[in-house]
Amino acid sequence: MASLFTKIVKGEVPAYKIAEDSQFLAFLDINPNSKGHTLCIPKKEVNKIFDLDEEVYQELMRFSRKVAIALEKTVDCKRVGMAVVGLEVPHVHVHLIPLNDMSDMDFSKSVKMKDEEFKNLAESIHVNL
Repeated sequence: MASLFTKIVKGEVPAYKIAEDSQFLAFLDINPNSKGHTLCIPKKEVNKIFDLDEEVYQELMRFSRKVAIALEKTVDCKRVGMAVVGLEVPHVHVHLIPLNDMSDMDFSKSVKMKDEEFKNLAESIHVNL
């Protein structure tokens, strides 16, 4: 059965997309730890990050770096943190989280945003790519 992220890649589930190329997709997390929390995924469904081919792994890191730089230009933060946890969706995903405090890395909390806020933020980050 396809993961939620595969359904996003296929356009079966909507997402606030930031960046996309032939191999990867970046979109806003709908339950963000902080404003701008973004997920970067390979389009190919692979469960665990270290199961990716070496080349795909390196390209995912390059793609994530590009998105993180745009994110930092867009969202007021001290830095962009990165985490790879992968327990909630069985599809490789890199969390890019704007940080102002260590508590911003706490996955048990989330900030609430309205649809229009998500749309405007996704567009603003995309412009800074």
